[in-house]
Amino acid sequence: MFGIETWSLAATLHGFIWFGVLLRVVSRRLYPGSALAWLLLVASVPYGGLVLYVLIGERPLGRRRMARLLALYPPGHPWLAPPANAPTDKPPTLTPAQNNLARLAAQVLDAPVEGGGRIALFAGAEPALTALARDIDAARRHCHLAFYIWQAGGQADEVGDALIRAAGRGIACRILLDAVGSAAFLRGPWPARLRTAGIEVKPALPVGLLRALFVRMDLRLHRKIAVIDGRVAYTGSLNLIDPHQFRQQAGVGEWVDAMARVEGPPAGALDRIFRRDWVAEGGQFPGPSATVTGDRFEAGGAAMHVAPSGPDFPQDNLRRLLLTALYEAHRELVITTPYFVPDEAVVLALESAAQRGVRVTLIVPARVDSRLVRHASRSFFDDLMSAGVRICQFHGGLLHTKSITVDGEITLFGSSNLDIRSLRLNFEVTLIAYDAPFTAAVRRLQADYEANSEVLDLARWRSRSRARRFVENLLRLASPLL
Repeated sequence: MFGIETWSLAATLHGFIWFGVLLRVVSRRLYPGSALAWLLLVASVPYGGLVLYVLIGERPLGRRRMARLLALYPPGHPWLAPPANAPTDKPPTLTPAQNNLARLAAQVLDAPVEGGGRIALFAGAEPALTALARDIDAARRHCHLAFYIWQAGGQADEVGDALIRAAGRGIACRILLDAVGSAAFLRGPWPARLRTAGIEVKPALPVGLLRALFVRMDLRLHRKIAVIDGRVAYTGSLNLIDPHQFRQQAGVGEWVDAMARVEGPPAGALDRIFRRDWVAEGGQFPGPSATVTGDRFEAGGAAMHVAPSGPDFPQDNLRRLLLTALYEAHRELVITTPYFVPDEAVVLALESAAQRGVRVTLIVPARVDSRLVRHASRSFFDDLMSAGVRICQFHGGLLHTKSITVDGEITLFGSSNLDIRSLRLNFEVTLIAYDAPFTAAVRRLQADYEANSEVLDLARWRSRSRARRFVENLLRLASPLL
Protein backbone atom coordinates (compact mmCIF):
# COMPACT_ATOMS: atom_id res chain seq x y z
CA MET A 1 0.00 0.00 0.00
CA PHE A 2 1.16 3.52 -0.76
CA GLY A 3 1.40 5.90 2.16
CA ILE A 4 0.23 9.48 2.35
CA GLU A 5 3.70 10.77 1.60
CA THR A 6 3.92 8.68 -1.58
CA TRP A 7 0.53 9.93 -2.80
CA SER A 8 1.53 13.49 -1.94
CA LEU A 9 4.76 13.14 -3.91
CA ALA A 10 2.87 11.67 -6.87
CA ALA A 11 0.33 14.50 -6.77
CA THR A 12 3.11 17.09 -6.62
CA LEU A 13 4.91 15.48 -9.56
CA HIS A 14 1.63 15.37 -11.47
CA GLY A 15 1.20 19.08 -10.83
CA PHE A 16 4.68 19.85 -12.11
CA ILE A 17 4.03 17.76 -15.24
CA TRP A 18 0.76 19.53 -15.94
CA PHE A 19 2.26 22.96 -15.33
CA GLY A 20 5.21 22.13 -17.56
CA VAL A 21 2.88 21.08 -20.38
CA LEU A 22 0.85 24.24 -19.80
CA LEU A 23 3.94 26.40 -20.24
CA ARG A 24 4.93 24.49 -23.37
CA VAL A 25 1.44 24.72 -24.89
CA VAL A 26 1.28 28.45 -24.22
CA SER A 27 4.75 29.07 -25.64
CA ARG A 28 3.95 27.06 -28.80
CA ARG A 29 0.67 28.97 -29.30
CA LEU A 30 -1.36 25.89 -30.16
CA TYR A 31 -4.96 26.34 -31.26
CA PRO A 32 -7.16 26.74 -28.16
CA GLY A 33 -9.14 23.57 -28.85
CA SER A 34 -5.99 21.48 -29.22
CA ALA A 35 -4.34 23.13 -26.22
CA LEU A 36 -7.30 22.49 -23.92
CA ALA A 37 -7.62 18.89 -25.14
CA TRP A 38 -3.97 18.21 -24.34
CA LEU A 39 -4.21 19.84 -20.92
CA LEU A 40 -7.30 17.78 -20.12
CA LEU A 41 -5.55 14.60 -21.26
CA VAL A 42 -2.43 15.28 -19.19
CA ALA A 43 -4.58 16.14 -16.18
CA SER A 44 -6.56 12.90 -16.54
CA VAL A 45 -3.70 10.58 -17.48
CA PRO A 46 -0.57 12.34 -16.18
CA TYR A 47 2.24 10.09 -17.35
CA GLY A 48 0.55 8.59 -20.40
CA GLY A 49 -0.67 12.03 -21.44
CA LEU A 50 2.85 13.43 -21.15
CA VAL A 51 4.27 10.63 -23.30
CA LEU A 52 1.61 11.21 -25.96
CA TYR A 53 2.26 14.95 -25.96
CA VAL A 54 6.00 14.41 -26.41
CA LEU A 55 5.33 11.99 -29.30
CA ILE A 56 2.53 13.75 -31.18
CA GLY A 57 1.67 17.01 -29.40
CA GLU A 58 3.65 19.30 -31.69
CA ARG A 59 4.74 19.33 -35.33
CA PRO A 60 8.46 18.59 -35.42
CA LEU A 61 9.68 17.37 -38.78
CA GLY A 62 13.30 16.70 -37.97
CA ARG A 63 16.29 18.97 -38.48
CA ARG A 64 17.75 17.03 -41.39
CA ARG A 65 14.53 17.17 -43.35
CA MET A 66 14.11 20.90 -42.84
CA ALA A 67 17.79 21.53 -43.61
CA ARG A 68 17.45 19.75 -46.97
CA LEU A 69 14.40 21.84 -47.85
CA LEU A 70 16.01 25.11 -46.79
CA ALA A 71 19.12 24.31 -48.82
CA LEU A 72 17.09 23.70 -51.96
CA TYR A 73 14.26 26.17 -51.32
CA PRO A 74 15.50 29.08 -49.17
CA PRO A 75 12.91 31.36 -47.50
CA GLY A 76 11.16 33.54 -50.04
CA HIS A 77 12.00 31.22 -52.93
CA PRO A 78 8.84 30.82 -55.05
CA TRP A 79 9.38 27.09 -55.58
CA LEU A 80 5.78 26.38 -56.59
CA ALA A 81 5.67 29.11 -59.24
CA PRO A 82 6.48 28.26 -62.88
CA PRO A 83 10.17 28.34 -63.88
CA ALA A 84 11.45 31.68 -65.09
CA ASN A 85 11.82 30.34 -68.64
CA ALA A 86 8.27 28.97 -68.83
CA PRO A 87 6.07 30.38 -71.61
CA THR A 88 3.66 33.03 -70.36
CA ASP A 89 0.14 34.03 -71.30
CA LYS A 90 -2.07 36.82 -70.01
CA PRO A 91 -3.86 35.90 -66.75
CA PRO A 92 -7.14 34.03 -67.23
CA THR A 93 -10.45 35.85 -66.83
CA LEU A 94 -12.15 34.93 -63.56
CA THR A 95 -15.50 35.66 -61.95
CA PRO A 96 -15.49 37.82 -58.78
CA ALA A 97 -15.78 34.77 -56.48
CA GLN A 98 -13.07 32.91 -58.39
CA ASN A 99 -10.83 35.95 -58.31
CA ASN A 100 -11.19 36.40 -54.52
CA LEU A 101 -10.06 32.84 -53.87
CA ALA A 102 -7.34 33.01 -56.54
CA ARG A 103 -5.88 36.17 -55.01
CA LEU A 104 -5.58 34.52 -51.61
CA ALA A 105 -4.12 31.36 -53.16
CA ALA A 106 -1.56 33.39 -55.09
CA GLN A 107 -0.52 35.06 -51.84
CA VAL A 108 -0.24 32.00 -49.58
CA LEU A 109 1.23 29.75 -52.28
CA ASP A 110 3.47 32.42 -53.82
CA ALA A 111 2.33 31.27 -57.26
CA PRO A 112 0.02 32.91 -59.80
CA VAL A 113 -3.16 31.36 -61.10
CA GLU A 114 -2.48 29.72 -64.43
CA GLY A 115 -4.74 29.10 -67.38
CA GLY A 116 -4.31 27.08 -70.53
CA GLY A 117 -4.44 23.64 -68.92
CA ARG A 118 -6.65 20.64 -69.50
CA ILE A 119 -8.41 18.67 -66.81
CA ALA A 120 -10.48 15.49 -66.87
CA LEU A 121 -12.30 13.64 -64.09
CA PHE A 122 -12.12 9.88 -63.55
CA ALA A 123 -14.84 8.41 -61.35
CA GLY A 124 -13.64 5.19 -59.78
CA ALA A 125 -10.38 3.29 -59.57
CA GLU A 126 -10.66 1.22 -62.76
CA PRO A 127 -10.69 4.05 -65.35
CA ALA A 128 -8.15 6.10 -63.38
CA LEU A 129 -5.60 3.29 -63.02
CA THR A 130 -6.09 2.23 -66.65
CA ALA A 131 -5.39 5.78 -67.86
CA LEU A 132 -2.39 6.11 -65.52
CA ALA A 133 -0.80 2.90 -66.81
CA ARG A 134 -1.40 4.06 -70.40
CA ASP A 135 0.30 7.41 -69.73
CA ILE A 136 3.26 5.65 -68.08
CA ASP A 137 3.61 3.51 -71.19
CA ALA A 138 3.84 6.73 -73.22
CA ALA A 139 6.46 8.37 -70.95
CA ARG A 140 9.54 9.83 -72.63
CA ARG A 141 11.59 11.29 -69.74
CA HIS A 142 10.43 10.44 -66.24
CA CYS A 143 7.63 9.06 -64.06
CA HIS A 144 7.20 10.39 -60.51
CA LEU A 145 4.71 8.78 -58.11
CA ALA A 146 3.95 9.72 -54.49
CA PHE A 147 1.17 7.85 -52.65
CA TYR A 148 0.04 7.22 -49.12
CA ILE A 149 -0.94 3.59 -49.80
CA TRP A 150 0.18 1.10 -52.43
CA GLN A 151 -1.34 -2.31 -51.94
CA ALA A 152 -0.18 -5.08 -54.25
CA GLY A 153 -2.74 -7.06 -56.17
CA GLY A 154 -5.38 -6.56 -58.81
CA GLN A 155 -5.27 -3.52 -61.03
CA ALA A 156 -2.64 -1.80 -58.88
CA ASP A 157 -0.13 -4.32 -60.23
CA GLU A 158 -0.79 -3.03 -63.75
CA VAL A 159 0.68 0.32 -62.73
CA GLY A 160 3.75 -1.44 -61.32
CA ASP A 161 4.15 -3.44 -64.53
CA ALA A 162 3.88 -0.24 -66.60
CA LEU A 163 6.62 1.36 -64.50
CA ILE A 164 8.90 -1.66 -65.06
CA ARG A 165 8.29 -1.40 -68.81
CA ALA A 166 9.09 2.32 -68.69
CA ALA A 167 12.32 1.71 -66.78
CA GLY A 168 13.23 -0.87 -69.39
CA ARG A 169 13.00 1.89 -72.03
CA GLY A 170 15.41 4.05 -70.04
CA ILE A 171 12.76 6.24 -68.40
CA ALA A 172 13.75 7.57 -64.95
CA CYS A 173 11.13 6.31 -62.49
CA ARG A 174 10.91 7.44 -58.87
CA ILE A 175 8.37 6.24 -56.28
CA LEU A 176 7.76 7.81 -52.87
CA LEU A 177 5.49 5.87 -50.49
CA ASP A 178 4.41 6.71 -46.98
CA ALA A 179 6.27 4.41 -44.59
CA VAL A 180 3.14 3.67 -42.53
CA GLY A 181 0.37 3.66 -45.13
CA SER A 182 2.41 1.46 -47.49
CA ALA A 183 4.19 -0.58 -44.79
CA ALA A 184 2.87 -3.94 -46.04
CA PHE A 185 3.82 -3.14 -49.64
CA LEU A 186 7.31 -2.00 -48.64
CA ARG A 187 7.85 -5.30 -46.78
CA GLY A 188 6.63 -7.36 -49.73
CA PRO A 189 8.32 -8.51 -52.95
CA TRP A 190 7.37 -5.56 -55.13
CA PRO A 191 10.03 -3.04 -53.98
CA ALA A 192 12.86 -5.47 -54.83
CA ARG A 193 11.28 -6.17 -58.19
CA LEU A 194 10.98 -2.44 -58.94
CA ARG A 195 14.52 -1.68 -57.82
CA THR A 196 15.89 -4.56 -59.90
CA ALA A 197 14.28 -2.90 -62.91
CA GLY A 198 16.15 0.33 -62.09
CA ILE A 199 13.31 2.17 -60.33
CA GLU A 200 14.08 4.24 -57.24
CA VAL A 201 11.71 3.46 -54.34
CA LYS A 202 11.79 5.51 -51.13
CA PRO A 203 9.74 5.28 -47.92
CA ALA A 204 8.56 8.70 -46.75
CA LEU A 205 8.58 9.73 -43.10
CA PRO A 206 9.94 6.44 -41.70
CA VAL A 207 9.07 5.51 -38.13
CA GLY A 208 11.10 4.01 -35.30
CA LEU A 209 11.63 4.23 -31.56
CA LEU A 210 14.75 6.36 -31.88
CA ARG A 211 13.17 8.73 -34.42
CA ALA A 212 10.15 9.13 -32.13
CA LEU A 213 12.36 11.08 -29.71
CA PHE A 214 13.02 13.78 -32.33
CA VAL A 215 10.30 13.55 -35.00
CA ARG A 216 6.54 13.31 -34.67
CA MET A 217 5.48 9.86 -35.85
CA ASP A 218 1.88 10.48 -36.88
CA LEU A 219 2.63 13.11 -39.54
CA ARG A 220 2.01 11.22 -42.77
CA LEU A 221 2.54 11.79 -46.49
CA HIS A 222 -1.12 11.60 -47.49
CA ARG A 223 -0.69 12.96 -51.03
CA LYS A 224 -1.69 11.07 -54.16
CA ILE A 225 0.42 12.32 -57.07
CA ALA A 226 1.56 10.77 -60.33
CA VAL A 227 3.46 12.89 -62.87
CA ILE A 228 4.64 11.80 -66.32
CA ASP A 229 7.28 13.96 -68.03
CA GLY A 230 6.17 17.04 -66.08
CA ARG A 231 3.34 17.48 -68.60
CA VAL A 232 0.65 15.02 -67.49
CA ALA A 233 -0.31 14.42 -63.86
CA TYR A 234 -2.91 12.76 -61.67
CA THR A 235 -4.14 13.73 -58.23
CA GLY A 236 -7.19 13.10 -56.09
CA SER A 237 -8.29 10.66 -53.41
CA LEU A 238 -7.31 7.32 -54.98
CA ASN A 239 -4.42 5.35 -53.53
CA LEU A 240 -2.64 2.72 -55.62
CA ILE A 241 -5.13 0.04 -54.64
CA ASP A 242 -7.70 -2.21 -56.27
CA PRO A 243 -10.95 -1.53 -54.35
CA HIS A 244 -12.16 -5.06 -55.07
CA GLN A 245 -9.37 -6.32 -52.81
CA PHE A 246 -8.56 -3.42 -50.47
CA ARG A 247 -9.49 -3.82 -46.78
CA GLN A 248 -12.39 -6.11 -47.43
CA GLN A 249 -12.34 -7.22 -43.79
CA ALA A 250 -13.15 -3.71 -42.55
CA GLY A 251 -16.86 -4.21 -43.20
CA VAL A 252 -17.41 -0.83 -44.88
CA GLY A 253 -17.73 -1.96 -48.49
CA GLU A 254 -15.48 -0.99 -51.36
CA TRP A 255 -13.71 2.34 -51.26
CA VAL A 256 -15.17 4.85 -53.74
CA ASP A 257 -12.67 7.33 -55.19
CA ALA A 258 -12.09 9.83 -57.97
CA MET A 259 -8.99 11.23 -59.67
CA ALA A 260 -8.26 14.21 -61.90
CA ARG A 261 -5.91 14.04 -64.89
CA VAL A 262 -4.33 17.41 -65.68
CA GLU A 263 -2.09 18.58 -68.49
CA GLY A 264 -0.02 21.72 -68.86
CA PRO A 265 1.11 24.08 -66.07
CA PRO A 266 -0.71 22.31 -63.18
CA ALA A 267 1.18 19.11 -64.02
CA GLY A 268 4.43 21.02 -63.65
CA ALA A 269 3.32 22.31 -60.24
CA LEU A 270 2.50 18.77 -59.08
CA ASP A 271 5.94 17.66 -60.27
CA ARG A 272 7.58 20.39 -58.22
CA ILE A 273 5.69 19.18 -55.14
CA PHE A 274 6.95 15.65 -55.77
CA ARG A 275 10.51 16.88 -56.19
CA ARG A 276 10.33 18.81 -52.93
CA ASP A 277 9.10 15.72 -51.07
CA TRP A 278 11.75 13.58 -52.74
CA VAL A 279 14.54 15.92 -51.68
CA ALA A 280 13.13 16.12 -48.15
CA GLU A 281 13.56 12.34 -47.87
CA GLY A 282 17.18 12.51 -49.04
CA GLY A 283 16.56 11.87 -52.72
CA GLN A 284 18.51 13.61 -55.47
CA PHE A 285 18.04 14.54 -59.11
CA PRO A 286 20.83 14.35 -61.69
CA GLY A 287 20.00 17.71 -63.26
CA PRO A 288 18.39 21.04 -62.39
CA SER A 289 15.36 20.80 -60.13
CA ALA A 290 13.15 23.01 -62.27
CA THR A 291 10.37 21.09 -63.97
CA VAL A 292 10.00 21.21 -67.73
CA THR A 293 6.45 22.42 -68.28
CA GLY A 294 6.32 22.04 -72.03
CA ASP A 295 4.24 24.25 -74.32
CA ARG A 296 1.10 25.99 -73.23
CA PHE A 297 -2.19 24.40 -74.19
CA GLU A 298 -5.02 26.27 -75.82
CA ALA A 299 -5.84 29.73 -74.52
CA GLY A 300 -8.92 29.80 -72.33
CA GLY A 301 -8.30 26.34 -70.88
CA ALA A 302 -8.91 25.52 -67.25
CA ALA A 303 -7.47 27.96 -64.70
CA MET A 304 -6.08 26.30 -61.58
CA HIS A 305 -3.94 26.47 -58.49
CA VAL A 306 -2.18 23.45 -57.02
CA ALA A 307 -2.12 23.83 -53.24
CA PRO A 308 0.26 21.67 -51.18
CA SER A 309 -0.19 21.75 -47.42
CA GLY A 310 1.41 20.24 -44.36
CA PRO A 311 3.30 20.96 -41.16
CA ASP A 312 6.11 22.62 -43.13
CA PHE A 313 3.66 25.38 -44.10
CA PRO A 314 3.34 27.51 -40.95
CA GLN A 315 0.32 29.53 -42.08
CA ASP A 316 -2.14 26.61 -42.39
CA ASN A 317 -2.64 27.61 -46.01
CA LEU A 318 -5.19 24.92 -46.87
CA ARG A 319 -7.43 25.90 -43.97
CA ARG A 320 -7.35 29.55 -45.09
CA LEU A 321 -8.25 28.59 -48.66
CA LEU A 322 -11.02 26.26 -47.52
CA LEU A 323 -12.65 28.85 -45.29
CA THR A 324 -12.48 31.48 -48.03
CA ALA A 325 -14.15 29.08 -50.48
CA LEU A 326 -16.94 28.35 -47.99
CA TYR A 327 -17.62 32.03 -47.38
CA GLU A 328 -17.63 32.78 -51.12
CA ALA A 329 -20.65 30.51 -51.67
CA HIS A 330 -23.86 32.35 -52.58
CA ARG A 331 -26.10 29.68 -54.10
CA GLU A 332 -24.84 26.13 -53.58
CA LEU A 333 -22.13 24.37 -51.63
CA VAL A 334 -21.65 20.60 -51.94
CA ILE A 335 -19.03 18.65 -49.98
CA THR A 336 -17.98 15.00 -50.04
CA THR A 337 -15.54 13.70 -47.46
CA PRO A 338 -14.98 10.33 -45.77
CA TYR A 339 -13.78 11.76 -42.46
CA PHE A 340 -15.65 14.77 -41.12
CA VAL A 341 -14.13 16.10 -37.88
CA PRO A 342 -14.05 19.88 -38.45
CA ASP A 343 -12.79 22.61 -36.19
CA GLU A 344 -14.94 25.48 -34.90
CA ALA A 345 -14.12 27.79 -37.81
CA VAL A 346 -15.24 25.27 -40.45
CA VAL A 347 -18.46 24.46 -38.56
CA LEU A 348 -19.24 28.17 -38.26
CA ALA A 349 -18.59 28.71 -41.98
CA LEU A 350 -20.94 25.86 -42.94
CA GLU A 351 -23.68 27.02 -40.58
CA SER A 352 -23.32 30.63 -41.76
CA ALA A 353 -23.59 29.57 -45.40
CA ALA A 354 -26.81 27.65 -44.75
CA GLN A 355 -28.31 30.47 -42.67
CA ARG A 356 -27.68 33.04 -45.40
CA GLY A 357 -29.64 30.93 -47.88
CA VAL A 358 -26.93 28.82 -49.51
CA ARG A 359 -28.04 25.25 -50.23
CA VAL A 360 -25.36 23.35 -48.30
CA THR A 361 -25.10 19.59 -48.79
CA LEU A 362 -22.64 17.40 -46.92
CA ILE A 363 -22.23 13.82 -48.23
CA VAL A 364 -20.41 11.38 -45.96
CA PRO A 365 -20.21 7.58 -45.90
CA ALA A 366 -22.70 5.77 -43.68
CA ARG A 367 -19.84 3.57 -42.44
CA VAL A 368 -16.17 4.46 -42.02
CA ASP A 369 -13.21 2.36 -40.93
CA SER A 370 -12.63 4.29 -37.68
CA ARG A 371 -15.14 4.09 -34.82
CA LEU A 372 -13.60 7.08 -33.06
CA VAL A 373 -13.93 9.27 -36.14
CA ARG A 374 -17.44 7.98 -36.87
CA HIS A 375 -18.76 8.89 -33.42
CA ALA A 376 -16.90 12.22 -33.23
CA SER A 377 -18.18 13.13 -36.69
CA ARG A 378 -21.82 12.47 -35.81
CA SER A 379 -21.64 14.81 -32.83
CA PHE A 380 -21.63 17.74 -35.29
CA PHE A 381 -24.72 16.69 -37.24
CA ASP A 382 -27.39 18.10 -34.90
CA ASP A 383 -26.08 21.68 -34.95
CA LEU A 384 -25.41 21.60 -38.69
CA MET A 385 -28.87 20.30 -39.57
CA SER A 386 -30.46 22.82 -37.19
CA ALA A 387 -28.73 25.56 -39.21
CA GLY A 388 -30.11 24.14 -42.47
CA VAL A 389 -27.26 21.93 -43.72
CA ARG A 390 -28.45 18.82 -45.59
CA ILE A 391 -26.49 15.75 -44.49
CA CYS A 392 -26.52 12.66 -46.72
CA GLN A 393 -25.13 9.29 -45.68
CA PHE A 394 -23.74 7.36 -48.65
CA HIS A 395 -24.59 3.63 -48.72
CA GLY A 396 -22.55 2.49 -51.72
CA GLY A 397 -19.32 1.78 -49.82
CA LEU A 398 -16.75 3.95 -48.10
CA LEU A 399 -17.07 7.21 -50.00
CA HIS A 400 -13.43 8.35 -50.09
CA THR A 401 -13.68 11.20 -52.64
CA LYS A 402 -12.72 14.57 -51.21
CA SER A 403 -14.44 17.34 -53.14
CA ILE A 404 -16.04 20.75 -52.63
CA THR A 405 -17.98 22.59 -55.33
CA VAL A 406 -18.99 26.24 -54.93
CA ASP A 407 -21.79 27.81 -57.00
CA GLY A 408 -20.93 25.70 -60.04
CA GLU A 409 -17.71 27.63 -60.71
CA ILE A 410 -15.07 26.59 -58.13
CA THR A 411 -13.88 23.11 -57.17
CA LEU A 412 -11.52 22.00 -54.41
CA PHE A 413 -10.44 18.45 -55.16
CA GLY A 414 -7.61 16.33 -53.81
CA SER A 415 -6.36 14.25 -50.91
CA SER A 416 -7.49 16.32 -47.94
CA ASN A 417 -10.32 15.22 -45.69
CA LEU A 418 -12.48 17.75 -43.90
CA ASP A 419 -10.87 17.01 -40.56
CA ILE A 420 -8.31 18.66 -38.33
CA ARG A 421 -5.60 16.12 -39.20
CA SER A 422 -5.76 16.88 -42.92
CA LEU A 423 -6.06 20.64 -42.48
CA ARG A 424 -3.16 21.01 -40.04
CA LEU A 425 -0.99 17.91 -39.84
CA ASN A 426 -0.72 15.61 -42.84
CA PHE A 427 1.07 16.39 -46.09
CA GLU A 428 -1.78 16.93 -48.54
CA VAL A 429 -2.37 18.37 -51.99
CA THR A 430 -5.52 20.09 -53.24
CA LEU A 431 -6.37 21.11 -56.76
CA ILE A 432 -8.29 24.39 -56.91
CA ALA A 433 -10.04 24.63 -60.27
CA TYR A 434 -11.61 27.93 -61.31
CA ASP A 435 -13.38 26.14 -64.11
CA ALA A 436 -17.10 25.71 -64.74
CA PRO A 437 -16.85 22.59 -66.99
CA PHE A 438 -14.72 20.66 -64.47
CA THR A 439 -16.94 21.84 -61.63
CA ALA A 440 -19.97 20.60 -63.58
CA ALA A 441 -18.31 17.18 -63.98
CA VAL A 442 -17.55 16.99 -60.25
CA ARG A 443 -21.06 18.19 -59.47
CA ARG A 444 -22.54 15.35 -61.56
CA LEU A 445 -20.39 12.89 -59.64
CA GLN A 446 -21.58 14.39 -56.36
CA ALA A 447 -25.17 14.05 -57.57
CA ASP A 448 -24.54 10.35 -58.24
CA TYR A 449 -23.25 9.98 -54.69
CA GLU A 450 -26.29 11.83 -53.36
CA ALA A 451 -28.66 9.55 -55.29
CA ASN A 452 -27.13 6.59 -53.46
CA SER A 453 -27.48 8.26 -50.07
CA GLU A 454 -30.02 8.70 -47.31
CA VAL A 455 -30.85 12.28 -46.32
CA LEU A 456 -30.88 12.50 -42.54
CA ASP A 457 -34.01 13.80 -40.84
CA LEU A 458 -33.36 16.11 -37.90
CA ALA A 459 -36.28 14.86 -35.79
CA ARG A 460 -35.30 11.23 -36.26
CA TRP A 461 -31.65 12.07 -35.62
CA ARG A 462 -32.54 13.66 -32.30
CA SER A 463 -34.44 10.54 -31.24
CA ARG A 464 -31.29 8.45 -30.90
CA SER A 465 -30.47 7.23 -27.40
CA ARG A 466 -28.91 9.43 -24.73
CA ALA A 467 -26.08 6.95 -24.31
CA ARG A 468 -25.21 7.23 -28.00
CA ARG A 469 -25.29 11.02 -27.89
CA PHE A 470 -23.12 11.03 -24.78
CA VAL A 471 -20.47 8.85 -26.46
CA GLU A 472 -20.49 11.05 -29.56
CA ASN A 473 -20.17 14.26 -27.55
CA LEU A 474 -17.45 12.74 -25.37
CA LEU A 475 -15.36 11.77 -28.39
CA ARG A 476 -15.96 15.22 -29.85
CA LEU A 477 -13.80 16.56 -27.02
CA ALA A 478 -10.93 14.52 -28.43
CA SER A 479 -11.51 15.75 -32.01
CA PRO A 480 -8.53 18.13 -31.94
CA LEU A 481 -6.31 15.09 -31.26
CA LEU A 482 -7.81 12.66 -33.83
